[in-house]
Amino acid sequence: MNALAEFLASPRRVALAILLAAVATIGGALVFEHGFGLRPCPLCLMQRNPYYVAMPVAFGLAVLPPRPALERASGVGLLLLAGVFLVSAGLGAYHAGVEWGWWLGPSDCAGTGGANPAAVGDFLQSLQGTRVVSCTEAAWRFLGLSLAGWNVLISLAIAAVAALGAKAALTRG
Repeated sequence: MNALAEFLASPRRVALAILLAAVATIGGALVFEHGFGLRPCPLCLMQRNPYYVAMPVAFGLAVLPPRPALERASGVGLLLLAGVFLVSAGLGAYHAGVEWGWWLGPSDCAGTGGANPAAVGDFLQSLQGTRVVSCTEAAWRFLGLSLAGWNVLISLAIAAVAALGAKAALTRG
């Protein structure tokens, strides 16, 4: 049995790898935000939601006891994680397309988050102190890809690992 097949044969290991990848990705986003001052736009924050959904699911699968009776449940859980990360990749692709100007983003991507000033003077004063984070401009690029583009690649890789792990678990269970 080759190393990949051996790794995929354990739904717990696959789930643990997915959990670690998700934690590292969110950790990286938080380092960019709080360590380097790259404030996230609304679409950036939305792309974190699948990770927040996936982490407890992956943790739960990683701590399941390794019993043959739980193989099917592990496979279904990994299949769920594959779907969550496909959604994440879709959100990242949508955001990257907004950054490249291929399509328009949501109307709240350049707003102030629903401020409701009592007067025009208050509104103008609030604009002076507000730094608007636009979804249309990539705050940082590496190898030509923004963080949204990297999210697409990371999410697709995690989805592929989850799908392969699900297939292995479901064919055994």
